[in-house]
Amino acid sequence: MNLPLPDLRAPLLNAAGFLGFVPDPRGPIPLEMLGAFITNPISRGPRRPARAPLAQTGPGTALLHSGLPNPGLRAALKRYAAAWGRAPLPIIVHLLVESPAEAESLTRALEGRENILAVELGLPEDLEERVAGQFITAALGELPVIARISPAAQNLAPALVAAGSSAISLGPLPGAALSGNAPQRGRLIGPGLFPATLAATTRLAGLGVPLIASGGVYQPQQVQTLLAAGAQAVQLDGLLWRGLGPEWQAAPAT
Repeated sequence: MNLPLPDLRAPLLNAAGFLGFVPDPRGPIPLEMLGAFITNPISRGPRRPARAPLAQTGPGTALLHSGLPNPGLRAALKRYAAAWGRAPLPIIVHLLVESPAEAESLTRALEGRENILAVELGLPEDLEERVAGQFITAALGELPVIARISPAAQNLAPALVAAGSSAISLGPLPGAALSGNAPQRGRLIGPGLFPATLAATTRLAGLGVPLIASGGVYQPQQVQTLLAAGAQAVQLDGLLWRGLGPEWQAAPAT
């Protein structure tokens, strides 16, 4: 059975990796605009940052290869759990998981913590459809589980929903760029990705669970377009590094 995702106070979210580990009222977006706060990705053990985190790939896109740095879940809980509990909006913890066993153990460590709305599972890029549902089944417990997939992995969505995922969120498309003579793999961000996001949203909106769209959203009217296409919320990514322009202040409430 799919555990319902609680209603969000607003349909706008930050994507994992773009606003840090705790909400900051001095950040690039007023916290009152967000329905919840999604943490930076957190893995079982610590990860160091990549040496060359960003590379241009073409007009409207950039390759992000940050290494997904984080202190690991145990240290993250020591550093941030109290701040999550005091935060002015609910917290969605983004977990990087490499196996169903990790999905289970990391999710269990979050149960009973104050003000955590849900977990968002960052699934492996090369995940096969036949085992995708095992990650969700393992993570099921007290917290709603949001499964994040890229638009390139839309085929996984039905299996994830059937296994009990509370929602599906669209993550960045995988990509690569040349670094010297070798390809550097990473995640694509930038306004050029919006058509792929809209196409995926249109296709996945009828799965029976909430769909959270993300990718290429740089204008408030694009949020409205995705909501009209069936998304129940929209995540912002690279725009949060660029900063919101005056058009966002003048936009009607989403």
